[in-house]
Amino acid sequence: MNETDRLEAFSDAVMAVIITIMAFNVKPPTGASISAVRASLPELLVYVLSFAIIGTYWNNHHHLLRATHRTSGGVMWSNLHLLFWLSLLPVATGWIGLFPGESMPSAFYGVVGLASALAYWILVQAIIRANGADSRVARRIGSDLKGKLSPVLYAAGVGLAFVIPVGSYVVYAAVAVMWLVPDRRLAPQTARADIRETL
Repeated sequence: MNETDRLEAFSDAVMAVIITIMAFNVKPPTGASISAVRASLPELLVYVLSFAIIGTYWNNHHHLLRATHRTSGGVMWSNLHLLFWLSLLPVATGWIGLFPGESMPSAFYGVVGLASALAYWILVQAIIRANGADSRVARRIGSDLKGKLSPVLYAAGVGLAFVIPVGSYVVYAAVAVMWLVPDRRLAPQTARADIRETL
């Protein structure tokens, strides 16, 4: 197992624990009626959103590391930085579940999302530095429009949380939808295309 495989395996384990913690924090409805289900709906919906966010990071992180040939100390610390912010998502999810209409929990959720998006961008830049400006990752990332747009949307959501908390959730969900499709620039088909280019 090389360094990249070890980094991916460790990251996969951490993300699996994060999802497990979130699942354990979700409480079932307090009754069997529709009204009881309706009362639990905010908690369930934010869990779905958080699950989608972690799943998307896991998917794109997998493709990113599979396209990476070399790691460095900077890459490893950048990866830990990303995992730190993702590990706060269960806290943010649980807080919103308790107070879905309040500004502070909604803003905190956005701050965690913003910091995670910036941490992922930092990780990508660290990988490019470790592998070179002509590496597969550098060529395929390109202008990285989604990577630059995500922090802007999260920051807007944080501001909106203090005006219309529900509106901030719409913004956070929009970021998740934007990333829901795996980053095709780093997918295995792209890797095969790179091999063909070198032949």
